[in-house]
Amino acid sequence: MANKIDYEKVLNPAQLEAVRTLEGPLLVIAGAGSGKTRTLVYRVARLVETGVPPESILLLTFTRKSAQEMLERAAGLSDARCRFVSGGTFHSLALRVLRSHAELVGFKNSFTILDRSDMEEVIRSLVPELRIPKGAPRFPKRGTLTNILSKSANLQKPVDEFMTEEYAQFLHFSSEIHRLGNLYTAYKKTNLLMDYDDLIIYLRRLLEEREEVRQNLSRQYGYVMVDEYQDTNTIQADIVRWLAHEHRNIMVVGDDSQSIYSFRGANYKNMFDFPARFPEAKILKLEENYRSTQPVLTFTNALMSSASETYTKCLFTNRSGGERPKVIDTRTEPDQASFVYQCIREQMGQGRSLSDFAVLFRAGYHSFELEAELTRRGVRYVKHGGFKFLESAHIKDFLAHLRVVANKDEAVSWIRILKLVKNVGQGKSQAMIRWMSENQIPPGRVGEWPGAAKNVTGLKPLSGLISRLASNKINPQTAVEEVLAYYLPILKEKFDDYPRREKELGQLIHMAGRYRKLGSFLDDLVLEPPSSPADLDADGRAETLTLSTVHSAKGLEWPVVFIIWVTDGRFPPLRAFDNPSALEEERRLMYVAATRARDQLILCYPGRESAVSWNPTGRGTGLSSFIKDVPDDVISYESAGVRQNLAGGYGSRGYGMSSDPNVFEVKQSGSAGFSTGDRVRHPAFGPGVVSRFLDDDKVEVLFKNFGR
Repeated sequence: MANKIDYEKVLNPAQLEAVRTLEGPLLVIAGAGSGKTRTLVYRVARLVETGVPPESILLLTFTRKSAQEMLERAAGLSDARCRFVSGGTFHSLALRVLRSHAELVGFKNSFTILDRSDMEEVIRSLVPELRIPKGAPRFPKRGTLTNILSKSANLQKPVDEFMTEEYAQFLHFSSEIHRLGNLYTAYKKTNLLMDYDDLIIYLRRLLEEREEVRQNLSRQYGYVMVDEYQDTNTIQADIVRWLAHEHRNIMVVGDDSQSIYSFRGANYKNMFDFPARFPEAKILKLEENYRSTQPVLTFTNALMSSASETYTKCLFTNRSGGERPKVIDTRTEPDQASFVYQCIREQMGQGRSLSDFAVLFRAGYHSFELEAELTRRGVRYVKHGGFKFLESAHIKDFLAHLRVVANKDEAVSWIRILKLVKNVGQGKSQAMIRWMSENQIPPGRVGEWPGAAKNVTGLKPLSGLISRLASNKINPQTAVEEVLAYYLPILKEKFDDYPRREKELGQLIHMAGRYRKLGSFLDDLVLEPPSSPADLDADGRAETLTLSTVHSAKGLEWPVVFIIWVTDGRFPPLRAFDNPSALEEERRLMYVAATRARDQLILCYPGRESAVSWNPTGRGTGLSSFIKDVPDDVISYESAGVRQNLAGGYGSRGYGMSSDPNVFEVKQSGSAGFSTGDRVRHPAFGPGVVSRFLDDDKVEVLFKNFGR
């Protein structure tokens, strides 16, 4: 028996209008946290309740799981028959249609679907047909070629049109890659194969060229709904137009301000083109937010008010209270990491749990310093997007060269760096390690291994590097620079995305520059890794802090959200300043990050490390221009000086001072008497807080009135 829903009781006025508008085209602009999914669920229930057969309703989403969850919710609310609504992805719909009509696009109905790994294997097998000359620059690996050809298909653009921005290092091969694309297309035709991109391309072709197919689908699906419409590409938007061409009963839901997937081919302008494709469309806005406090929403509204192209909406909430978002100048990157840790520790002392917090960032490598700090503190965290600092292959390779200097018997690192040498595999690397161990050979003489054949020429450069690193005079920063110079050619050979990885390795130079001893640098960097999120404690899943790229955080929420590195050059990245559309997407990305916060939003930037070393143009330094554009009365500016509610009283230790006014010389045996967060007082500089340990007899202290 179906339940009768009191829609007016459970929906706000805008949601109610969307649910009750069943006929004709409808564009629903759903602001962050405004109940978009709830609206779709109740509209499915409403359609079935009014007598529309479930099989004639089509709900298109970007994952099969989300469609199933919506239909289960609708079935639980109203009528169990809601489970029979046709829900799924664009690709699943395309496959169903093409299985019946493949002959109309030149295939048999028995065609096979290529998954990603199959696609890569086919492309790899076709590369020899290009006859790339010996001695030519290295050709891209199959994974990169697959990315390029797939994006070309999704964007419907020649490869050289987008390679300039994303794969400039291989632009000289654009004609060969274009030819490879033709070979790949012919191979699929001959062997009756389709990849994921082909599915939606051929579906659009069928709908566009075959009236009988279009009419049959219109009769089958008299009501169409599309979720996350801002993430559709041009091909998918065309499919939506043709699906509703006959009956016009189409509802699309999305938020142009949350369109952040252009790298996948998504086109946020589909939201603006919808009224042109359906001139009679009704436009509704969901603006009541059920997630955040009003001060957070006031900030996000102000953030998007400067966008060049957007549907104007003003998010509001009935929640009371809340504080203005804080913008914190932490001065340096280590201080940024320390500030985040201290702030979380304080709030946990006031009753919050670790899982109440999330730290968001633009790129995966932006969290490296924070990860090191959390590891030192024993804080459990799970990272989404990017990769964990110590788990990425190029970071492991890089640090292995330093670790064998700190510990010449470190066999795991020796094997890793030796196998990077051309024509050295597992057997030879183990033989070299045994030879050095049994004969007490210093690490810097590894190149003298008697088993080295003529084709093993890379041992001498490695020996020279290790010898230089082993010098007592070398400091950590110079050591990192030496390894980078040696490893960079290997990086370029090993990874197609080496420009990104090179930038990430460059961060190690800045980190090492804050240490005086290589051992201290490695100890801080390579402590016991934090527990896996899969580890369970006695009470179930262990509480963890969430670290995430903004892209991976979309759709999620937390009570307290930190956004770190909100500086021009990082967020937004420097490359975005040369492309107005890219800069607009970065603004939307900041909006997505900020709207993840329920109760408190804290934006951090290390003002003193404002991009000088990695931004030679001098443009884009300091606080993110997105934040600067926001009126001052919307946010609260602070500096991360001494925080009044830090545990511990002022001490009288550490009156000695080095040439750096922020570095105390500890007047005792070692620094065991100090803990990070301890308050100290200096006769000239006043109160300060211990920030970090530099070595056995020095600690760094932050002063409230720093910069004096």
